[in-house]
Amino acid sequence: MDEACAIVNEILLYLSEIAKPGVSTLFLDKEAYKICKEKGAEPAFLGYSNYPASVCISINDEIVHGIPREDKIIKEGDIVSIDFGVKKDGFFGDGAITIGVGKISFISHNLIETAKDCLKNAIEHCKIGNNLGEVCYAIQKCAESRGFSVVRDFVGHGIGSKLHEPPQVPNYGSPEDGPALEEGMVLAIEPMVLEKDWKVKVDNDGWTVRTQDGGMAAHFECCVAITKEGPKVLGSGLI
Repeated sequence: MDEACAIVNEILLYLSEIAKPGVSTLFLDKEAYKICKEKGAEPAFLGYSNYPASVCISINDEIVHGIPREDKIIKEGDIVSIDFGVKKDGFFGDGAITIGVGKISFISHNLIETAKDCLKNAIEHCKIGNNLGEVCYAIQKCAESRGFSVVRDFVGHGIGSKLHEPPQVPNYGSPEDGPALEEGMVLAIEPMVLEKDWKVKVDNDGWTVRTQDGGMAAHFECCVAITKEGPKVLGSGLI
């Protein structure tokens, strides 16, 4: 899984570097697919529940599951969330980052940095014996303390020989909730932080999730193993 996540992170970093004004999201998708194959891995999202692409690319008020298209062009000032996963030697890796394209607004910058800090705070609680709720609450507390909200309709997840495994990892909750974390668990933790209200809607394509009120969204994700030595971010991480 560490190897799978390293591939994910390498490709996410590359996509973040080429996501420039005038570039289509479909181009990013094709690049991810090509490199994934060169690494001897399979894109985890392609065909998953009939998803039609290798990458989810969500822009501005889109939160997750944005479908790449040739006519979906990145512009100066956009914030772009890129979510990608691979399967390598029977195990999965999954990750996401949000980047600002060129000069972005003050609020967009703060939103991105907050989502990143939410993930860092959550990782710190990934210790044997802690309740899963402590991880979830750390995300919520960080976001709401800065005036933002967290998605409630979509969650992080366990990951291993399947892309999505128990337990679900919400972005909110009580520290007393959920199962105790055990050695060997791997969690795909993915804060989805919103500028305004947490209510969402799904586009007519059946996939793209966006904010109801048009507020901006930021999304980060990494896979964290629960070990005796403490939390281990697989693939070395991008935050």
